[in-house]
Amino acid sequence: MTAEGAPRIYLVTAEPSGDALAGDLIDALREQEPDVQIAGVGGVEMAARGIQSLYDTSELSVFGFFDGLRIAKLAHARALEAAEDAASFRADAVVAIDSYGFMLRLAWKLKDTIPDIPRIKYVGPQVFASRQGRARVIAENFDHLLAIHLFDAPFYEPFGLPVTFVGNPALARDLSGDGQAFRQRYELDEERPLLLILFGSRTSELDRLFPHFSDAVARLRREFPELQVATVLSPTIEKIARERLQGDPILRDIVITDSSERRDAFHAADIALACSGTVTTELARVGVPTIAAYRLGWLLWAAARTFLMKSKYISLTNIAADDELIPEYVQTRCTGRQLAAALSDLLKDKDLRATKSRQLVETTRQMAGKVDPSQAAAAAILKIAKEKAGKV
Repeated sequence: MTAEGAPRIYLVTAEPSGDALAGDLIDALREQEPDVQIAGVGGVEMAARGIQSLYDTSELSVFGFFDGLRIAKLAHARALEAAEDAASFRADAVVAIDSYGFMLRLAWKLKDTIPDIPRIKYVGPQVFASRQGRARVIAENFDHLLAIHLFDAPFYEPFGLPVTFVGNPALARDLSGDGQAFRQRYELDEERPLLLILFGSRTSELDRLFPHFSDAVARLRREFPELQVATVLSPTIEKIARERLQGDPILRDIVITDSSERRDAFHAADIALACSGTVTTELARVGVPTIAAYRLGWLLWAAARTFLMKSKYISLTNIAADDELIPEYVQTRCTGRQLAAALSDLLKDKDLRATKSRQLVETTRQMAGKVDPSQAAAAAILKIAKEKAGKV
């Protein structure tokens, strides 16, 4: 197929986790269809592959109902811009990646702007854990779902939505790294333990976790004076996080680096304290014993506790293992004192760390299966796009 007749794919992301998926997906699309034409909205990973975004997606990286209300007008405007740009690009398919709230707005705008375009949702909301009614909403507004969990399909198929299981890209992404080189670059002692702290990718996560992470480190340093601490900052929070770190007497002297060194940092770490999310799965794959933390706004937390939460755990690794391999400290349990106590247990017991590491690696290996997620997603997207365009 010539470049002129090649499928035209428009990708939309709204936060770093989706941008990472998009980066892997672009590589797979180009491998399978070298002449494929790609445009869209994204962050640093899409930019690294030559895709110029219409706008800065960091302004859309929020979590929860009330944070979403705060940017609702902006989100509608950005969704319309993306839909109109997809129309100008003459896309054969639009792929909406993760970010349920924003992508739902995008689907509405696409229906108004280019109603005949296939709307593909890549990663559905975690209806197995909460708010199962979102499955019907997705089915009403998208034409196909690329699911990353085997247990996704039964929630969506009753509403007539075609579902293709592609696997979880976080379980297939290259996470090789050089921990020794990381320690050498930052003059970190090989014999002293290294704690890696990860604040998440949203400003709201940084706001809610920062004081508790700082307090935890202060407590740990009193108990373990030899402790070394490093952090890897997501590009969406890097500027504000650096300012806060420099102004914090506890954390100002830690090693601060960016996402370009994240894999080396993972391999250098003895333990981690992380905002719950995709990164905890990645740390599990590398075998880093991790404490997961999260805080919501109090109104959303009350609603979640009362009406929304269906799963025992919030970490996918724990859900897959049906065991709390990654201890979870959420809301009222997410305090400096409790986080420090959990991390202290890991620091004191080298055998415990080794056991946790083996369990985490084995569990994520079983979760991964044998499917290459990005390749499977690319194949499904190209098939849908070609069928729409009559190029098969």
